[in-house]
Amino acid sequence: MRRSRNRLSAPGLLGLAVLLGAAGCSTTDTFEQPRPVPDIEASVELEPVWSMSVGDGHDDEYLYLSPLNTGDVLYAASADGTVYAVGADQGKVVWKKTLKDRIFSGVGGDAERLYLTTQEADLVALSREDGAEAWRVELPTEVLSAPQSNGRMVVAQTTDGRVLAFDAATGDKLWRYDGVVPVLSMRAAAAPLVGGDVVIASFSNGKLIALSADSGQPLWQYAVGEPQGRTELERLVDISGQPIVVDTAIMAVGYQGKLALVDVRTGQEIWNRKASSLYSPTIGGGNIYLASANGNVVALRGSDRRELWTQDRLAWRQLTQPVISGDYLVAGDYEGYLHVFSREDGSLQGQLDFDDDGIRVPAQRLENGNLLIYGNGGRMSVLQIQPSE
Repeated sequence: MRRSRNRLSAPGLLGLAVLLGAAGCSTTDTFEQPRPVPDIEASVELEPVWSMSVGDGHDDEYLYLSPLNTGDVLYAASADGTVYAVGADQGKVVWKKTLKDRIFSGVGGDAERLYLTTQEADLVALSREDGAEAWRVELPTEVLSAPQSNGRMVVAQTTDGRVLAFDAATGDKLWRYDGVVPVLSMRAAAAPLVGGDVVIASFSNGKLIALSADSGQPLWQYAVGEPQGRTELERLVDISGQPIVVDTAIMAVGYQGKLALVDVRTGQEIWNRKASSLYSPTIGGGNIYLASANGNVVALRGSDRRELWTQDRLAWRQLTQPVISGDYLVAGDYEGYLHVFSREDGSLQGQLDFDDDGIRVPAQRLENGNLLIYGNGGRMSVLQIQPSE
């Protein structure tokens, strides 16, 4: 049963994300108001397998503290400096580490270490075995996205467009690339995609740039969005979701831009379709699922990008990336509700009031099909979809 809410309604997506991310700009523009949570006839329920509290969660900061899922162990951090290693099956705490720092990014990692960034703009490496600090280095400015590693190097991308690579074992600086960012952008950032030979970085000017993993030299660039319009708001074209790998190509989407498939070796466009989203698309069963910036969830046929269905009952509720679980999709929203959609027709099949502070981090699918959820207030749960009684 849903409990009643008496809080003031949050502003629309741009009202929240843009104003917090503005640098030297202000606006008096009005934005769409979110629709209320719809009443539905639920056919499924989200049942907890286990649940725990991860410190203070985002602690009222506008962060994206995504946990790291390594299969058998989950690693999660809170803004107040607490880091947990937790068994995925039963939620048993393997170890807990309390840092002296406030944490600003989600957890990245490789086979040996975990990586995160602090409010004071340090990149910190921790042992996966026990959380002991391995090394730390200073960064030029804050990093919101989780650092990414290929085992040999770890890459962090700052909010002002710099991409920095460090030796994963020692923290020694390997190279730096300086990107160009606009004056006004979303307070969100896509994590770099780090492969063996290439690093794909996404920028708030709408550009994807491929960098040599060895030297940081640019190999190609592709425009997911081109700024248009007279005002800074109209010209926003941020790429806030990490590109996803599709065989020898990558798929990316931008705000007020397009959804595109690009050859990872050459940067040549394979296809594109107009779209606007702050989260990565999801691919499953030959279809593409996208949470649009206006709150609509859209299903596209992968072979020709033909629209299969659109669910518009959650307009402007700041939906996270939809994640597949069996025959369903699950997405969170700014008020902390989880919504369950039918993959067949997009109909709403279930909902759960999960975290009063909202949900900004997308769900993650575990190996057994269950879903890992981390709310802004620090509640972390593994849930499974069950038929309603």
